[in-house]
Amino acid sequence: MASSKKSGGSSRFEKSVNGRRSSKHKEGPVVSAADSDRTHLNREETEDRALNSDAVMDTKAVFAALYSVCDENATFFSGGAKGSQGDAARRLVNTMKLIKEHARSLEPVVSGFAAVYHHFDFDPHIPANGYRSLVKVLRCCVLHIIQKGRYITANRRSIFFRVAHNAGEMEAYCNALCQLRALLYLAQRMLHDNSHGNLFFQDESGLSESFVREYSSMHKGCFYGRCLGFQFSPAIRPCLQTIAIGLVAFGENYKRHQSGIGVAASSFFTSGKYAIDPELRGAEFERITQNLDVHFWKSFWNITETEVLSSLASMTSTQVKVNRALSVPAVPFDLPLAANHRTSVTIAPPSAHIGTAPVQMRLISYDLREGQDSEALLSLARPEGGSISLSLGLKTKRLPSSPCLLIHFHGGGFVAQTSKSHEPYLKSWSQDLGVPILSVDYSLAPEAPFPRALEECFYAYCWALRNHHLLGWTGEKVCLAGDSAGGNLCVTTSMRAAAFGVRMPDGLVAIYPATLLTAYASPSRLLTLMDPLLPLSVLSRCLSAYAGSEPQAEAQVEKASTLSLVRRDTALLLRDFRQGASNWIHSLLDSNRAASASPSTAEEGPPKATDTVRKSISEASISSPHADPPVASDTSEFLSRKLSVKSQTCQDLGSHNNSTSHSAPLLSERTPEDVNFFLSKDADPSVSRDLFSVAIPPPVREEGCELEHATEFPLGFEPLRSEQLSEMTMQSSPVVKDPFCSPLLAPDSMLKGLPPVHLVACALDPMLDDSVMFAKRLRNIDQPVTLCVVDDLPHGFLSLSQLCRETKEAANVCVERIRAVFTQKDTPPEPRKHRKLERTDRGVSASSGEAGSLCNGPIEGGELAVGTGSKIADGEGLVAVAAQNNTDAVGIGP
Repeated sequence: MASSKKSGGSSRFEKSVNGRRSSKHKEGPVVSAADSDRTHLNREETEDRALNSDAVMDTKAVFAALYSVCDENATFFSGGAKGSQGDAARRLVNTMKLIKEHARSLEPVVSGFAAVYHHFDFDPHIPANGYRSLVKVLRCCVLHIIQKGRYITANRRSIFFRVAHNAGEMEAYCNALCQLRALLYLAQRMLHDNSHGNLFFQDESGLSESFVREYSSMHKGCFYGRCLGFQFSPAIRPCLQTIAIGLVAFGENYKRHQSGIGVAASSFFTSGKYAIDPELRGAEFERITQNLDVHFWKSFWNITETEVLSSLASMTSTQVKVNRALSVPAVPFDLPLAANHRTSVTIAPPSAHIGTAPVQMRLISYDLREGQDSEALLSLARPEGGSISLSLGLKTKRLPSSPCLLIHFHGGGFVAQTSKSHEPYLKSWSQDLGVPILSVDYSLAPEAPFPRALEECFYAYCWALRNHHLLGWTGEKVCLAGDSAGGNLCVTTSMRAAAFGVRMPDGLVAIYPATLLTAYASPSRLLTLMDPLLPLSVLSRCLSAYAGSEPQAEAQVEKASTLSLVRRDTALLLRDFRQGASNWIHSLLDSNRAASASPSTAEEGPPKATDTVRKSISEASISSPHADPPVASDTSEFLSRKLSVKSQTCQDLGSHNNSTSHSAPLLSERTPEDVNFFLSKDADPSVSRDLFSVAIPPPVREEGCELEHATEFPLGFEPLRSEQLSEMTMQSSPVVKDPFCSPLLAPDSMLKGLPPVHLVACALDPMLDDSVMFAKRLRNIDQPVTLCVVDDLPHGFLSLSQLCRETKEAANVCVERIRAVFTQKDTPPEPRKHRKLERTDRGVSASSGEAGSLCNGPIEGGELAVGTGSKIADGEGLVAVAAQNNTDAVGIGP
């Protein structure tokens, strides 16, 4: 009987590796916790336990296969060959033994997490949180090792088999496995220190500080070389490799005193060595991410703003009738209050940090609508290079105004990009939804830190409400949407609209948003150690810039004449061409290069960021970070309060020095104790026992004794260390704890004023826990919220939506969330049955105990959210994608 069970587990594993496993996805109705009865919850808890037991069985089968392939190859290559082949064979044998050592320590940890991580999910139908993501990444790494090992087994007798190359491959994944082992130990610490259901550690000291210290010293180059993007969908990996190669080549030529064409040419010719030598690429990637300042990332991310790339993207994207860049003068205006249209409030222009300046926007519309070609709108247009922004053609049909408008806030870490970089998917959205889109080009940090971006987004929102006739919009329904930093601005703009008492948006769609800008540790944020698009050092620099703790300007570069620039560019171009060609040939000849190259010598680091918060931050926003919007207990009281401030200009949260904030009368003081960020749910004793069976306590520190890095981990284990430390400091700025900066820290009374919130997150995104915890906060105060989680895609997939089918279908999920806002009724309809998941391909289903396909949470009014999704199997794992709802594929506008 025992052997038959073991055989069954192995059979399931074989199907998983070959991408042919098909298991059922839960198709029960998705309902809110308030509407669920105890019997329903008990049934789902029983189902979770069954799935978790299956996950434990799968884990045993996976690790059994890993031990088998390691033993087989280690035995074969222990024959004692001589020469270079013998050295490579010994490297391979030692690597196989080390992989087994790591695996034997990891197996009980993975099985323990598989039994408890469902306690941190937002909903039983939406299995996603940082603990699940860490386990999934580890399992993916193990599956890759098994696949590589089986390839070696099948081809090791071939005359074309290269022992040194395959030894390098296995060493890279062995290094990755070692670092993942360290991350799981830190995750066990979080299980011990966090309260039930919470994903964030409650303080910036202690565990959060330990994680930052460990990150700064741990080796990360292994995740950016041969293993780059191993955890993501195979379709997206070539794109990530191209970005990484471009990044290191750009970083090598950064700050050279030469023109832009010289940087581009030099980067192109030197990129060959990074494509051929993955170890060199990983070491250089680690150096760049750890030591270059926020201005480098601003320059690199803004490459998509260049004329060549933007024109290429424009030619390959959807063609629209209206694409107009606008510059709206910064003048105050009155806007009616939502509670009483006869009373108005004055909306002041943005003024923080850089003074009063026009607010930049972009109007995109697939069809030409009434008002979009008016003289009043054309007078606001700003000149822009490239193609004509308003394509009228001959006798273009002018459609009536749309009943819906989408206001978009772009991502870019608060420091980079504009709407121009996000044009491709915005044009597609305008066509699919049939509505005009107004994208706000808010000012960027570090030149314009918080709250300047929020000021401009709120001003643009109010301006759109007042001037809807210019935008081809009737003024009926409006939705806010944004990705990453833009998702944060969607939430905070809505919070500010509630504080001012103006009309609220009908809903908001926040896509992988940053809802907590503090340095609190969480299991998903441990993924910043390996994420190619969002490393922790880069993330911390962007958030510090937004908080006003980064230098405003980089070091000045001396100017040179045009002739000297041409001479220098030519010389450097020829030198780099020779160097690139030489390195290319050398790499081809040197097939026995060591797999783990030491990190290159670091360049001189950037100037140390200022520790003090910039003084132009509003005193009110710092001293009162937990303020509530006005809550009227009586209508007459509310009106009298608003009338008392009608004559005042409602100033923005951040004002200049020696200025008085006039928004203070609108906001009441709140003590930090009233902020219910960390859920205070009493845990079931059985749940606590399960968690503490996996968790490990912090290391015991003796008085007067400073412990070294090794004490953070069990005795006998030490992760790989980098030869150069990352320049990272714990930022304790009070700005990041302001609710308008970190909405997850907002008190319940502020969040109760939000419209229906739709969150779209990525299972492998370091920001996943931001979305999960924010959804929990909203659900706990009975606010309408939905959460969709996409698998196997990186943070920022919207910008990659044109590259592969998976990113395109994930972008369609965002479109469906926006459509849900526009099509929701004023009165909630009767609850409807949950439709079965539609398939988009032959392979279906989710792995047992793993993150499921796209799911939805409850919608306002008791209506059950209806989601469509599927799992598509491939040769290296299961890839979750979203299936577009074909029945709703019509436009919103007429």
